[in-house]
Amino acid sequence: MTDHIFTGFGFGPIQSGLFVAEAYASGNFDRIIIAEIDQKLVDAVRANNGRYAVNIASNDGIEIQYIKGVEIYNPMDATDRGRLLDALCCSTEICTSLPSVDFYRTRQNSVASLIAQGLQSSSAAATIVYTAENNNHAAEILEENVRAESVSPFGPSVQFLNTVIGKMSQVVINNEEIIEKKLAPITPGIGRAFLVEKFNKILVTKNAITHFKPGIEVFIEKEDLLPFEEAKLYGHNAIHALLAYLGSQKGYRKMSELENDPDIMQIARHAFIDESGAALIRKYAHLNEELFTPAGYQAYADDLLKRMTNPWLGDTVERAARDPHRKLSRNDRIFGTIQLAIDQGIEPLNCVKGALAALEFYKNRPIRVEDIEPLLTELWQSEAGEYNLGLVETLKKYYVRSNPAMHTHLNE
Repeated sequence: MTDHIFTGFGFGPIQSGLFVAEAYASGNFDRIIIAEIDQKLVDAVRANNGRYAVNIASNDGIEIQYIKGVEIYNPMDATDRGRLLDALCCSTEICTSLPSVDFYRTRQNSVASLIAQGLQSSSAAATIVYTAENNNHAAEILEENVRAESVSPFGPSVQFLNTVIGKMSQVVINNEEIIEKKLAPITPGIGRAFLVEKFNKILVTKNAITHFKPGIEVFIEKEDLLPFEEAKLYGHNAIHALLAYLGSQKGYRKMSELENDPDIMQIARHAFIDESGAALIRKYAHLNEELFTPAGYQAYADDLLKRMTNPWLGDTVERAARDPHRKLSRNDRIFGTIQLAIDQGIEPLNCVKGALAALEFYKNRPIRVEDIEPLLTELWQSEAGEYNLGLVETLKKYYVRSNPAMHTHLNE
């Protein structure tokens, strides 16, 4: 037996198919505990004796992994909350995997409050807290919230870690789709299935707690995660969204269909390697990291383009394109990548093609060159600061280059 105990907040596909799955596979944990406020899901896992299924998509099929012996508690229930706090008091590894960092302090008995109470009374020799939300500063935000909830400070035996998670995943909720794809439901009869890709090369902030070895051993530690977080946002996330918006323009429904469209794949590959990659390499070549070399980034792009269109993952264009307002934020994947390229002296022509397709998806109609500035004003009106006029002019310029017939609109 070991003395590692894992507690995870949120029971979605990343928590279940990555953190809990890796904790279980390691054999290093005495207990694995989940905090989840969906009572139906809590009841289903309990009724199945703490056992659930994850469907794992590889390049040639789907395999099913069963995780056993999980304890699951709803922190909104007083009895469950007490049991969860008892677990947090001895947890060596904690992971938050929530929809966003906004969920850290959204209600009474919040995640930050519960973690604070657990750390205040902790009997563990050390505790690391992984943050799996899609935010470059999630660990710092959670630590600040936890400290604000703490009665007294906790010391160097606690560390909050950022993560870079390039693992694609989803919850399949359509029962017909579950049957058609022969997926195993999370538990019998619940009508939901976790589907994740077979990928566990996850980057995390380097553990700095002396004499402490994490129970999950497969993660790759980095002193500075920010460059890799930018590669995830401006590479992986940007090109995934670009593919979806270009696919939507042509009426495709499945991401796997795009693999057979040479025009879309060529735009995506040039955007990935010659624009996103070239800009990131110029910015981070001094780090002497393999990723930020021409060969390293090309391998990264080729691998991801194949994974993004994996038919076994069953990703849809609609799912990959959803929430365009967030994805079209000034510093998010689409326009953030264009701005990065501009800053590094790279022409982002292919990224702009994706941005224009995204604007068409957002408005559900064709976009003219004179629409660009008012559309960006509309999208960014709630964001701090003013939008970059150079970025707007870049979009106009490349719109005209891509649509010569529209040149007259620019000069009206």
